[in-house]
Amino acid sequence: MAVNDARLSILAETFKLLGDPTRLRVLLTCLDGPVAVGEIARRTGASQPLVSHHLRLLRGARLVRGARQARQVLYEADDAHVRDMLRDMLDHAGEHA
Repeated sequence: MAVNDARLSILAETFKLLGDPTRLRVLLTCLDGPVAVGEIARRTGASQPLVSHHLRLLRGARLVRGARQARQVLYEADDAHVRDMLRDMLDHAGEHA
């Protein structure tokens, strides 16, 4: 499969972002539907400021999207590609655990 340099750079940056365990936990928390920052913090055990920082990076990489609902923003995986990739990688990791 031929991949141009621009796409390869995007892919490398994406995998670099996912190399941080807390950031990966934040993203995994967003897989099953919209969730507020406070709930992500509770589920991951990370502080709200840290979760917000990671969400900003994940949004910039188009891995999550946020939608305002009343006074809060709810986050979820950006699309099926992101959900499928992470679920497939979790399955793969489980095969060797």
